[in-house]
Amino acid sequence: MENLEQVVKEHAFFRGLDPRFVALLGDCAADVRFDAGAFLFREGDPANHFYLVREGRVALEMASPHAGPHRIQTLGAGEIVGLSWFVAPYRWAYDARALEPTRAVALDALCLRGKLDEDPALGYAVLQRFVPVLIERLQATRLQMIDVYANPGAKKGARR
Repeated sequence: MENLEQVVKEHAFFRGLDPRFVALLGDCAADVRFDAGAFLFREGDPANHFYLVREGRVALEMASPHAGPHRIQTLGAGEIVGLSWFVAPYRWAYDARALEPTRAVALDALCLRGKLDEDPALGYAVLQRFVPVLIERLQATRLQMIDVYANPGAKKGARR
């Protein structure tokens, strides 16, 4: 059996995090796998987890009523998937779909929010790691939307 606390500690997103915080995060972790084409989550569903990608690739997609899904970004090993678990109403704002067999660590949102509430220092440390990712995702979405509006009807891959 793999030690998920060690996996969390070594993942790029949490690398260098205070060891006592890593132990708290490990309590909320589970190893998960997704087949190619499987959805990690769908827009509007409850945001009950976030994922540390270990292997594989995941597409972040926004639904378009006229042209089908638009890929905003493609994420891989060392990256995280899911930000909506962090802010009420805790619903996914987009779809996340495995492009190939994908292995990840799922962190239970309810467990994690409880730990962040109990320990403000942990909450601040996690927030410091999430804000840059949030800004990157907003920028990727902005660039993708510029591309969509500049080329109506075109379906393009993700920008990185």
